[in-house]
Amino acid sequence: MPELLHSAVFGLPAPRTGKVRDVYDLGDSVLIIATDRISAFDAVMANGIPDKGRILTQMSSFWFSHLTDVCPNHVLSADFEFIQSKLEKPQPELMGRSMLCKKAKTIPVECVARGYITGSLLKEYNQAGGSVHGLDLPSGLIDSSMLPEPIFTPATKAEEGHDENISFEEVVNRLGRETAELIRDWTLELYSRASQHAASKGIILADTKFEFGETADGIILIDEVLTPDSSRYWDAAMYAPGKSQSSFDKQFVRDYLETSGWDKNPPGPVLPAEIVQKTREKYIDAYRRIVGQEPDL
Repeated sequence: MPELLHSAVFGLPAPRTGKVRDVYDLGDSVLIIATDRISAFDAVMANGIPDKGRILTQMSSFWFSHLTDVCPNHVLSADFEFIQSKLEKPQPELMGRSMLCKKAKTIPVECVARGYITGSLLKEYNQAGGSVHGLDLPSGLIDSSMLPEPIFTPATKAEEGHDENISFEEVVNRLGRETAELIRDWTLELYSRASQHAASKGIILADTKFEFGETADGIILIDEVLTPDSSRYWDAAMYAPGKSQSSFDKQFVRDYLETSGWDKNPPGPVLPAEIVQKTREKYIDAYRRIVGQEPDL
């Protein structure tokens, strides 16, 4: 099946377009369509990963349901027949990649939980002599070391360019202590619960990011959750600190891009067919292992 890079819903104005999702305003709710676009280094690649939007939507739906007792979330329905009933005409290409959600005002802090040190956190740790996000970590940590306990490493959501890492106290300054403590505690509890489930499936959840939004009824979990786009998933059977891990996420794409000669300035390049196919297989494998069944593609 060909990739879906851009969606169009009959009878509705053009969507608000993010890197990988299109959001349609239905008045009392929003319709979120996960396309097959893929981004890396804050740029969208010229081509996508077929079925990626379906896999991520269905994985998010699983996690939203699995973690509903931790905090409220924005999902109203992921049932396509119900969603289709709200549209003017049948649009089968949107099946499996659509979610009807509550409206919320996004809290402008990216909430990241980490149980292992790698990527940008490792770079910051090495440059700052063991201090990251205002936290002092043990000395001697190497790539992919497990942390003594999961940590909250927030970042600002930049309008342009890269997000900026900030300390928890900076979150307090921006949002107030009550909100800052709530989203920190929810982030760490969501990570803890998800890590336990992933571990039971032979997968390490190294880190993940969440977004929260404000509604008239209070703060809720929004966006996508615990997908291979927003998380680092490693194969527990092959885990060994001191090197890059065997992963089920888009780190595979990042690793390719690092050697491609691309200067990391938008627009992103065309991904070769073998990279596309291998990435698709990794996403399907992550879904299969975590959810325990095949994605509906």
